Amino acid sequence: MALDIKKVTISDVSSVALLFDAYRVFYNQLSNLQAAFDFLEQRVSKNESTIFLAVMRNEPVGFVQLYPVFSSVQMKKSWILNDLFVAETARNQGIGEALLQQAKQFGRESGAAYLLLQTGSDNYSAQSVYEKNGWIKAQDFFYEYPL
Repeated sequence: MALDIKKVTISDVSSVALLFDAYRVFYNQLSNLQAAFDFLEQRVSKNESTIFLAVMRNEPVGFVQLYPVFSSVQMKKSWILNDLFVAETARNQGIGEALLQQAKQFGRESGAAYLLLQTGSDNYSAQSVYEKNGWIKAQDFFYEYPL
C-alpha cells in the first residue's frame, strides 16, 4: 500500500471536501458539497484547523482534522481531533491508524500538552481503533451544554 499523508493547503480543499461531505452523511447530515467546501476553505484560510489528507494511488481516501485549544493549567496548546474519516472503499487497510499516527506526530511536533477526541458511544469500530492505538477512554469530568 503506497499511502501518502500530507498537510492540507488551500489548493487541497476540494479533495478533502468530498470526503468531508461523506463524513457528515455518515453522521446523518444531509449532503451539501458546496457547504462542505466553504466550511473547510474557511478553516484552512483562517488557519483555524489543521487537516491531513491520506492519498492512495492519487485518490483521496481519508482525512483527519484537528482544532487548537489551550490548557491553562499546563500553559500549552492542545488539539481536539474532531474529525477522522476513511472512505468506505478504503477501510481496513490501516489508513485510519496512519492518520492517527500523523495526528500524534503533529501534536508532539507542535509541543501540545495532549490530544483529545470524541466519538459516538455506539461507534465500536472507531473505539477499537483508538484504543488499539494507545488512546485512553476518559469518563471522569465531561459535561456538555447543547445550545
